[in-house]
Amino acid sequence: MSVGGVRQAGAADIRRWRQYLADEQAEAAVYRDLAARRTGEEREILLALAEAEGRHEAHWRDLLGDQAGAPRRGAMHTRFLGLLARRFGSVFVLALAQRAESRSPYDNDADATSTMAADERIHEEVVRGLAARGRLRLAGTFRAAVFGVNDGLVSNLALVLGIGATGVPATTILFTGLAGLLAGALSMGAGEYVSVRSQRELLEASTPIPATRTVLSHLDLAANELTLVYRAQGMTVERAEVHAREVLRTVAIATGPVDLASPGELAPSDDEHQAIGTGLGAATSSFCFFASGAVLPVLPYLFGLSGPAAIIVAAVLVGLALLATGAIVGLLSGGPPLRRALRQLVIGFGAAGVTYLLGLMFGSVA
Repeated sequence: MSVGGVRQAGAADIRRWRQYLADEQAEAAVYRDLAARRTGEEREILLALAEAEGRHEAHWRDLLGDQAGAPRRGAMHTRFLGLLARRFGSVFVLALAQRAESRSPYDNDADATSTMAADERIHEEVVRGLAARGRLRLAGTFRAAVFGVNDGLVSNLALVLGIGATGVPATTILFTGLAGLLAGALSMGAGEYVSVRSQRELLEASTPIPATRTVLSHLDLAANELTLVYRAQGMTVERAEVHAREVLRTVAIATGPVDLASPGELAPSDDEHQAIGTGLGAATSSFCFFASGAVLPVLPYLFGLSGPAAIIVAAVLVGLALLATGAIVGLLSGGPPLRRALRQLVIGFGAAGVTYLLGLMFGSVA
């Protein structure tokens, strides 16, 4: 029941409302901090999210009335998110904010309005959209980096364990690991360069040549072969004819530049080129990250360890790295970081375990 417009509630309710109030204040601060590091439309969207969190804050203030008490601190994960937002403001922070919005308790709390619960669902999608922009910008080089470091970790750990299980001296394992590092890094770099360059060349081959625009004014209007261009790009006959007439009318009155690409059809956009990245950037990322992953299994042997001790240290180092890369991929993809980290660990150790067993078999035969 309520007295004077303010709900009278038990101590547990008051504590819960106060925590909600603190969390809404902290979340609004996160969005303001993220907005401070952005400009244009993204800044406006983030400030609008902060304003929405302010409306939720007002709801809990109204329920609490004079029982709001002293300001409280938000939940630990929200305060950590705020710290990251103030220091970095990157796509990683947006990915964390996306997961935080997905865990809203308002769906199952009778004291939260249905509008507030709906807001939180929509906020998750808004943040997902903002994070997707950052993921698109990262996609090219980040893909090469993640693949590179994981390939380096797993392939060189498998190589070191497999060779080590045969019982050869530690120096042989060390030089084998270093050779695997260099060979793998060079192979990854070269392969990624060829892959990205080929993909960009395919996109460029599908982009209309700008110089072709200069001949549009000389086309036979009756034949209108420009229609064939748009039909080849995937338009229907009727739509191609309409669009061709619009383009030729634009040329006739010289209202501005004309794009031969059909709207919303097959022509590659600048974003697609950015998402793929450059061949040199992808190759450099692959080389460096493969090498940084591949060096970890070799470190124990570089520092003079040998036998089971070296194998255990190498496995621990690689395991920690696999957990870290899996968690990062999980965060960026909006998935559960722990699950992705464990999946990465199981796959990596599974591959290395197979080669270790094979090494034991070959060593016993020898």
